[in-house]
Amino acid sequence: MEATSSAPRRLLLVDPCDHCRRILPHLEEAGWTVSSQNLDQALAASYDIGLLRLRGDHLERAEGIKHLISRSGTEWIALIDPLTDTGAGVDEFIGEWFFDAVPLPVDLPRLQGLLGRAFGIARLRGIGNRRGDQNELLGQSRPLRDLRKQLARLGPCEKPVLIVGESGSGKELVARTLHRMSRRVAGPFVSFNCGVLPEVETANLLFGHQGKLASANGGTLFLDAVHELPPGQQERLLSCLRSKTLRHADGEVLSLDVRVLASTREELSDLVEQGTFHPGLCQWLEQNRLQITPLRKRQGDIALLAGYFVDLYSLEAGRRPSHFSEEALAAMVRHRWPGNVRELASRVRRGYALAENGPIEADDLGLQSAPVDGTLLGTLEDYKRRAEYQALCDALAHYSSNLSHAAKVLGVSRPTFYRLLHKHQLL
Repeated sequence: MEATSSAPRRLLLVDPCDHCRRILPHLEEAGWTVSSQNLDQALAASYDIGLLRLRGDHLERAEGIKHLISRSGTEWIALIDPLTDTGAGVDEFIGEWFFDAVPLPVDLPRLQGLLGRAFGIARLRGIGNRRGDQNELLGQSRPLRDLRKQLARLGPCEKPVLIVGESGSGKELVARTLHRMSRRVAGPFVSFNCGVLPEVETANLLFGHQGKLASANGGTLFLDAVHELPPGQQERLLSCLRSKTLRHADGEVLSLDVRVLASTREELSDLVEQGTFHPGLCQWLEQNRLQITPLRKRQGDIALLAGYFVDLYSLEAGRRPSHFSEEALAAMVRHRWPGNVRELASRVRRGYALAENGPIEADDLGLQSAPVDGTLLGTLEDYKRRAEYQALCDALAHYSSNLSHAAKVLGVSRPTFYRLLHKHQLL
């Protein structure tokens, strides 16, 4: 395997098996510095690329894996245990969160090649993040335009904001944008995931002398997955927010000047009714609410975002910009995007690496065109509406940079094309 950088390349192997340990000398000979950790210890490790032996019990702790990967800022490869159930749900999970997957026992040349490509893409990913994640709010769909208007309105205010959206839809990105638009922009932006650690550790990390609340003083505290905050800590948090003070066990009292932003993929009001979320904290957080529309409901933005990501990776690699094949564009439009923009970025990174100098194909993205379902699903008008919607999405996927040409291809005037886009909320 050719070295992609003169700098040391650090590989973290999580929950290795005996076979995994036997291949370590070969990886070290190829220039990798390898360390091993279990899943619970991996958050504190330092590395360039992650390698996880994916077992059946890991899927029962999927949130822990998602948190590890999202916080790592790099690429991960899964080693699939032969006993792991590789059903549709597992395939979607791997496609959304991992650069690629290799079955055990490992084909060593294939793994080495994947590690080299993942390392190159991880470097581009880091450069891309420094260029400004706000570009991931690109899009001209009506939901995204409305979101940008809400951000402009809520950014300068001091009240809390609850950001509601599916996994991968960009909730932390929205929170960081709100922080950049606020008077607190020169202060710290502190992020805390509420659902990863046991309750005692959560309390120490959130309310301790050097905890997240204290660290965010003068700035913004982002409570990610606030619906998973242990019930025992919800009332304490509410008390701190209302009193604007943080009381430590030793009697020390710290005055708080913190704006709180929170995210959730659950409806807090439902959790209040179920008795698992504090009603007062729910009311406090819901003073302002931002709803992020999932990517599958703003298909007009898919091609634009995909083009942005692939152009970024091509630019940073010093290569000519890649392009998507017709099949790839159609596959992206038809995919349901359960992982939203994060999944799109991940699949484009993977496709960019695998396509090399040719067009990016659907297979490179890990996507296949969905089979046509012949079951009757509504009236003739329903079919007409769906066909019209799909035609618009296909036109946007192919000609998002030239709407006049898109209208011409569909055989309608430009005003009619815009009217149809607004009708289906694609613009």
